[in-house]
Amino acid sequence: MIPRYLVDENLRELPVVETDVIVIGAGIAGLFAAIKAAEERKVLMITKKALTESNTRYAQGGIAAVISDEDSFEFHRQDTLIAGAGLCDHEAVDVLVHEGPDGVHDLIRYGTQFDLENGELALTKEGAHSMRRILHAHGDATGAEIVRALSEKALQHPNIEVWDDHFVIDLITNSNECCGALLQKPGGQRLVVHASATILCSGGAGQLYRYTTNPEIATGDGIAIAYRAGASVRDVEFIQFHPTALCYPGAPRFLISEAVRGEGAVLRNIKGERFMEQYHPLLELAPRDVVARAIVSEMEKTKSTFVYIDITHESSEKVKSRFPTIYETCLQFGLDLSSDWIPVAPAAHYMMGGVETDLFGETTLKRLFACGEVSSTGVHGANRLASNSLSEAIVFGRRIVDRVLKLKDRVELPETTLTDRDVRTEPIQQAIVEKRLKLQKIMLRYAGLKRSGSGIEKGYEELKRQNHIFDACLTKREEMEFANMLTCCLLILRAAGIREESRGGHYRDDFPERDDLLWRKHIAFNREKGVLEERMSDV
Repeated sequence: MIPRYLVDENLRELPVVETDVIVIGAGIAGLFAAIKAAEERKVLMITKKALTESNTRYAQGGIAAVISDEDSFEFHRQDTLIAGAGLCDHEAVDVLVHEGPDGVHDLIRYGTQFDLENGELALTKEGAHSMRRILHAHGDATGAEIVRALSEKALQHPNIEVWDDHFVIDLITNSNECCGALLQKPGGQRLVVHASATILCSGGAGQLYRYTTNPEIATGDGIAIAYRAGASVRDVEFIQFHPTALCYPGAPRFLISEAVRGEGAVLRNIKGERFMEQYHPLLELAPRDVVARAIVSEMEKTKSTFVYIDITHESSEKVKSRFPTIYETCLQFGLDLSSDWIPVAPAAHYMMGGVETDLFGETTLKRLFACGEVSSTGVHGANRLASNSLSEAIVFGRRIVDRVLKLKDRVELPETTLTDRDVRTEPIQQAIVEKRLKLQKIMLRYAGLKRSGSGIEKGYEELKRQNHIFDACLTKREEMEFANMLTCCLLILRAAGIREESRGGHYRDDFPERDDLLWRKHIAFNREKGVLEERMSDV
């Protein structure tokens, strides 16, 4: 039902731009990979909005790496494996923890200014970490600082060209190899970019849900275009809901960083009672899926739409200096983080799965690489350990470039028309903004923190009624974006229906227990091959 291409275009009639490497997306993964590749290749960076607009920009907590002498690679490895709930790829985790510190030093060399304490890198602790290993910047603006430093370097680099406000419609392939991309310019004109390698760094898919910490651009485009092109997509049923997003009338679902709990904040229900001791021995620093479901349980028990996060026991000076962004944002809505309990509720935050890659970031489609949240490297398993995502982006970004630099030639563009529909005449009856809101509500209801087989099936059937978008003549960016969102949602619901257990970011009321005997395996989708199940090897 999901087509190979979203639009019909004759490649011979479109202008073609030549480059060495295409980088799609401009978060930490895209910027870091572009800078590394530009040392030896011409790079074209394509951003859907602006160079500085990405999920990375909103990352508050920080980046996890073994820096302290008290820490060790084995500690970081074990924390990651435990959080991943049995689905982490051990080799990928080893790569992450051993190469993460070098990646951090690369960021510093590129101009990132992490916070210091007594002349040393300041480290904090977050949920499910056994040691203090989270580097941060400007208190709680780590992502913004990394984007600032990397974007400045990228803009100054003579081998990097940046195209803002361009939309990638589809990837172009020839003989099962990726050879470029079909783009739409801000004015609606289309063109082809031809390259020897394409690196997908398009970020996550939080906008599939009604409530999310992600910006408007996080619509799962990379997963959808990779799937249509023939790359395998796996583990998409595992969605991480951040436990503590601001939940206040008139306010966006602004992230209240896990680092707030790392610095001692506690959770209280609307009666003022701490409750995490009923759910996990690590209390507020339990893995995110545990904390998020505990919050929902308390909300259900107390018939409330939120719980409170409370750090009022700390001094006002410490709160303001450690969390300046959160403090100022809450203050805009009349909430003082240092003296008020802040109302919070879970919100869609991160997709553990994505486009399947090997240890060098190459997808199952040759010459197509994926890095960052759009990828599934095997690091995160069923539940991402806090602050591992930024580390993953730089570690695998470097590995991708090592592989890309070995590609010397280009695969020729096919001389064909991009189409797999006899005719595209189906009109779009409903405004896209309405269709998008309906999709988000369906996902929240049937593929949220708690799921059931009957609900998943109902949500899937409701979304299938939107399939006529694939037969329509799409011209506007928001129409193609919605088609990508629908593609991702259909894959998520299908995977959630197949996995009859609860593990990490996937919880089913009708199968509440984890089942390693039957379900310690990945569920992958390939447009040509269908559903693929990959059993995890015993370690």
